[in-house]
Amino acid sequence: MELENCDTRYFISYSGVKLPLKLVNELADESHLENRNTYFRGCYAADERLMLLEKLVYGEVELRHVYTYHANGVLAEAEITDADGEIDLLRFDETGAALKFD
Repeated sequence: MELENCDTRYFISYSGVKLPLKLVNELADESHLENRNTYFRGCYAADERLMLLEKLVYGEVELRHVYTYHANGVLAEAEITDADGEIDLLRFDETGAALKFD
């Protein structure tokens, strides 16, 4: 999903460990980013589902999550890219249970 095709909002942090992560402490507007070293950018679809999450540190993306959902709204996939560019793909069934791969 491209950032220009969604509602992009900025946050100070996230809560929880369950995916998708929940972004918290929304910044009122982009002007508050000038004085921040670290913040999160969230890209939301029209139905308010978080589709893309990025952690930015000194303007560089350090962590990226791309989420896709089942028709029932439950998380289907989480593609997680770390600071080294390594990608982990996690898949879930329609109930939210993690799928195992050999």
